[in-house]
Amino acid sequence: MAEQDKQEQKLNVEDALSLSEAYLIKNKKGIIGGIVAVIIIIAAFFAYKYLYLAPREEKAETAIFKGEEYFGQDAYETALNGDSIGYKGFIKVANEFSGTKTANLAKAYAGICYAQLGKYSEAQKYLSDFDGDDQMVSPAILGALGNCYAQLNQLDKAVSTLQDAAKKADNNTLSPVYLLQAGLIMEQQGKYADAITTYTSIKDKYFNSYQAMDIDKYIERATALKK
Repeated sequence: MAEQDKQEQKLNVEDALSLSEAYLIKNKKGIIGGIVAVIIIIAAFFAYKYLYLAPREEKAETAIFKGEEYFGQDAYETALNGDSIGYKGFIKVANEFSGTKTANLAKAYAGICYAQLGKYSEAQKYLSDFDGDDQMVSPAILGALGNCYAQLNQLDKAVSTLQDAAKKADNNTLSPVYLLQAGLIMEQQGKYADAITTYTSIKDKYFNSYQAMDIDKYIERATALKK
């Protein structure tokens, strides 16, 4: 009986192996094709990253260099649109090298240039397109975007964006600046209770900041206007 069970087990295993082999033979092309496809995708990713993206990043960095010099000299129009001696301008750098970190930075520069030139709709477009998550540049771009919304009289958007900038920065340098700006806009909207809360957060959380030194006068004014 035991011998029969062993024989049946052996047959079952052999049957299973036969079925597996039959499946592999039948689907050989599909299975191999699937494996090859995965290998191709992985190879394409690394080729894109190291053979295409990296050289483009280097070219983009070279292309933006002169613009950063113009930007530092407050030559915003030239920084934005280029010069006659080979510099393309932040807008062209952003478009030509899309997908690179430098192109992303060019969008931020372009947005600030437009804002400095008083073209707030264009500034809002480029600043909104910037994608970053560091603790200094990203909040600064959000803050600039919030101020553009304020200039465009989109006050609710301005307040929420400035609050996001302050939260993202979470430091004594940037956060109280954006909170103070948000509070002033709230006062402009007649939202005095919200302004008081915002000013108080500067006093409580960022008490070592420059803005905290005279924040009481803002709290007192908003309190008086609230009555």
